[in-house]
Amino acid sequence: PSITLISAPEASMDSRLANTWRPTVNEKKFIETALASNLRIDDYNRKPIEYRQLTINFGRQLVQPYRERPNEGTMSIFTEFSPMADPSFELGSPGEAAIELGRMIDRGLRGSRAVDMESLCVLAGKLVWAIRIDLHILDNGGNLIDAANVAALAALLTFRRPECSLGGENGQEVVVHPPEVKDPLPLIVHHLPIAVTFGFFSTENTMVLDPTHSEEAVMAGRMTVTVNASGGICAIQKAGGVGVPQREIMRCLRLASQRAGLITKTIKDAVEVFNKERASRKIKRHSTSVAATVSVEDGITSLREGPHRQEKSNSNAEQTSEDSDSDVVTMQEKLSSEDVKPPTLLTDLAEPEEQQTSRVKKTTKDAVKSKKARTRGERRRAPT
Repeated sequence: PSITLISAPEASMDSRLANTWRPTVNEKKFIETALASNLRIDDYNRKPIEYRQLTINFGRQLVQPYRERPNEGTMSIFTEFSPMADPSFELGSPGEAAIELGRMIDRGLRGSRAVDMESLCVLAGKLVWAIRIDLHILDNGGNLIDAANVAALAALLTFRRPECSLGGENGQEVVVHPPEVKDPLPLIVHHLPIAVTFGFFSTENTMVLDPTHSEEAVMAGRMTVTVNASGGICAIQKAGGVGVPQREIMRCLRLASQRAGLITKTIKDAVEVFNKERASRKIKRHSTSVAATVSVEDGITSLREGPHRQEKSNSNAEQTSEDSDSDVVTMQEKLSSEDVKPPTLLTDLAEPEEQQTSRVKKTTKDAVKSKKARTRGERRRAPT
């Protein structure tokens, strides 16, 4: 067998660009023979300089519901641990810690039915809204469960889904309206399940609330209690080998209930400030967007654009322009009758001062003459 020596930089480049699969001698021979005959092993009709068919798929918010729950929307949670947040986090598929974190947040939300999932149903058994929560850990300061739980709740409270309506001949067409046409709708959230984590240590039965990153490295056990502001218990998870007495568990429940009320108020206050800022940034404008129409026939979902309303918008704009012109004439007549100089229009700014003064005087005289003529006509028509 032949041996090929390559330099270190080339070897590192090869390991980065090539895949980890190594073909056998026969497989390598087969690929090279096919390429020599201008054939590709994946598609014999594709030439060596032809690209494969490219398809781009975007995630849809309207999906088919689960068979066991045809009248409810879906909600999924995904977590991502960035290596910048902690040296122990690695790139790639989510590890056990990321999966456990997502399950903890999902258990508190789904188990307590905090979000009204039935309100996300558009067509029973055919189309429902799919809610996805992505949790990105930027800095691991400890107690990621509580931090991720607060972030998920804040995201749900500030999320707005598009408004939609049913139409069509068979009532199976779902029209998704853009935000410029109809305001998006918030989710229906019944209560806020707040996760409160306690750390236990083996020395002298020490217990702490909201453990830090350093404390997590030496603690012997952990318990997360998910409760709402009313004191309702949504979920409890105990991790670690150290045992916790019953009286200590009851104490944790009382502390968690108190902390849940404070965290709930903090979340609602922050959401209220955010909504006010979002409302102040909202600009009312005529929309040229088209509504998306989703039709469902025989289990096949299609998307098409609705009718364009540009002509109607243009006619409205022309009518508005005419109304504005008549308002300007009326205002000039009123000002001339009161012997007040009319305001300078935007077009006057580009004129010399002499021409501007002459034009304003002429406009005022014409308005006065017009008013006097109308007055004389009214006097003639008046009964003697």
